[in-house]
Amino acid sequence: MATRLAQKRILITAGPTWVPIDTVRVISNIATGETGILLAEKLQAQGAKVTLLLGPVESCCLNKKIKVLRFKFFDELRRIMVRELKAKKYDIVIHSAAVSDYRPLKAYSLKVKSSLHGWALKLVPTEKIIDLVKKIDHSLFLVGFKFESWQNQKILIDKTRALLRRAKPDLVIANTIKRNKYEAYIVNLKDVFGPLENKEALCRKLIAVMGGYRWGS
Repeated sequence: MATRLAQKRILITAGPTWVPIDTVRVISNIATGETGILLAEKLQAQGAKVTLLLGPVESCCLNKKIKVLRFKFFDELRRIMVRELKAKKYDIVIHSAAVSDYRPLKAYSLKVKSSLHGWALKLVPTEKIIDLVKKIDHSLFLVGFKFESWQNQKILIDKTRALLRRAKPDLVIANTIKRNKYEAYIVNLKDVFGPLENKEALCRKLIAVMGGYRWGS
């Protein structure tokens, strides 16, 4: 089905990232990549040219027309993303990966012995990959994601708009889980679309909002 997003070159990130503790241990999160995968499938079905950067999640059966590049570690995602943005001209970047916020100050070059009586790790913030995107290509349409647990709508939207001002994305998906119930909003500096009560509804609405953007020829 041809739409206004047909033939648009879209880069999507999805899934968690790892940061190493030692040669066999990592810090990660429980992200599944479901939203990014669903967006990749729906956008490809509308005729977009989709590249999906997919983290360490279970293999999934994707349309063969979707180009999939796999990563595991934070540094791998950063390297692949920068390479793609510099080498190719994308129209849209949807940065839905659950990127590690912290990394150990020191990653050990050998496996740390399991016989230790205790082990304190000092964590330091990671670089914000989303902040790099518009610095590499300010003309592309950037969608970011902001997750906050158990937040009311006002606090969630306020925190999301702080990200809008810092990284300059065109849209941010603000999402939370309250009482085991998913809730999401699509936010820019002027408008809020939502609440959206599941990932299917989020993907449909996001595609509709992006489709309403005044794209050039």
